[in-house]
Amino acid sequence: MARVLINIPAAARRGEIIPIRTLIQHTMETGYRPGADGEVLPRDIIRRFTCTYDGEEVFSAEFSPAIAANPFLSFTLVTTNSGPVVLRWEGDNGFAQTETREITVA
Repeated sequence: MARVLINIPAAARRGEIIPIRTLIQHTMETGYRPGADGEVLPRDIIRRFTCTYDGEEVFSAEFSPAIAANPFLSFTLVTTNSGPVVLRWEGDNGFAQTETREITVA
């Protein structure tokens, strides 16, 4: 599993716009760079990120080899109900990681 930093408020008011920030530790190897032995390193990137809130997709991103290592994402969300925020990263070589955080809406 990759190390993930997530910043999501635990509580918010209904209709409030809250920021969501994520950073995942991943080398994001492009597949074009030679290694120390001169051989091209195999591609290993995160290809897709999705965020669902209360069962509905609210944000998604497609990545390409040009994305930097340890990708950072920041976006906003309008709170409607208390419920889970599910963050999912998918990549090459079967990489997949899912993190869930709860938001309490008052």
